[in-house]
Amino acid sequence: MTNLKQELNLIHARGRTPRAAAIAGIIFSVLMISGLLLIRLSVRADPLEAGTWLRTSSSTVALALNLVPFAGIAFLWFIGVLRDRLGEFEDRFFATVFLGSGLLFLAMLFASAAVAGGIIVAYGARPEGLLESGTFTFARAVTYEIMNLYAVKMAAVFMISLSTLSIRTGVIARWIALLGYAFALILLLSGRYIEWILLVFPLWVLLISIYILMVDFRRPAQAGTTSPGFNSRR
Repeated sequence: MTNLKQELNLIHARGRTPRAAAIAGIIFSVLMISGLLLIRLSVRADPLEAGTWLRTSSSTVALALNLVPFAGIAFLWFIGVLRDRLGEFEDRFFATVFLGSGLLFLAMLFASAAVAGGIIVAYGARPEGLLESGTFTFARAVTYEIMNLYAVKMAAVFMISLSTLSIRTGVIARWIALLGYAFALILLLSGRYIEWILLVFPLWVLLISIYILMVDFRRPAQAGTTSPGFNSRR
């Protein structure tokens, strides 16, 4: 009786897993896209710009930066739920790259946001002194480099590893995985001065999340126990 109850609880938990992954991915995507749009519409994509945005749009940028921690929490939840769903079918090599690149992306995202937030705080304390110093130029360049070069590359690696795991296990549809390869190639080969390039990543996560949610609503409740993935390799 106890074993039967445990099995039923496991089945129930498995049934909720796809929906949890989809919701976490949607939350991350919406927050990330919103933050990037606010920043890109307020700050020029030039690491050597003079800091005009601090006088005109610092509150907007601060709002965007405040969205970053919540986006990061949702992304961590998204990764955790996907790994739980893959379970014993998870390839150790690609799973390590998948987890490592995701965590590195988050670390760089947080570091870039922290430096940008530091610039805003420093400007509030010494407006003219900051803009006329080399400290501002250095901090602005570091923020730009971390986000637009290193974080972008880690996002590309995450997309490649997740796409590979998806093709092997059927977690998501093959066409979405192939699209992930194409987007990852764009991110890897793109220059650092393409303003909107980082939007590709949250848009792809949003596509995955919507697809998972649609499949979860369409399939019978018992279908989650017959396959390690969210679908049957469609």
